[in-house]
Amino acid sequence: MADAPYLIALALLEQNGARAMPLQGKSLREPLAAEADPGEVGRQQALELLVRVWQRSDQGALSRAGADQSLLLVTVPIEALQEAIPALKARWLNSGDTAALLSELKELASGIWSLGLEPRQPLNFQRLA
Repeated sequence: MADAPYLIALALLEQNGARAMPLQGKSLREPLAAEADPGEVGRQQALELLVRVWQRSDQGALSRAGADQSLLLVTVPIEALQEAIPALKARWLNSGDTAALLSELKELASGIWSLGLEPRQPLNFQRLA
């Protein structure tokens, strides 16, 4: 694993009959602990991404394209940003195969979490890999 991991928040959406995958990311100073979740930095990245998604709703109705796994946080080596992540995104945009996307992310990422929110509870992370 690279010394400089990158935390990516991504949303799997459909809008006006087309798939979209907006991304938001931040370089981490050091890898997350083995069983840790993205914590406050993850919440901040998710918030920034969701503001962008909210602004995007001006262009038409949005729907989740990956059910409960439509909002993800992923830690990847920074080197993945040049080729691997754009390739994964392009394949998902063309196919819409969320299971294949998650499988490929699991091979690349050191951690994957979906985000959830229960009524009257704080935002929580569910580890997928």
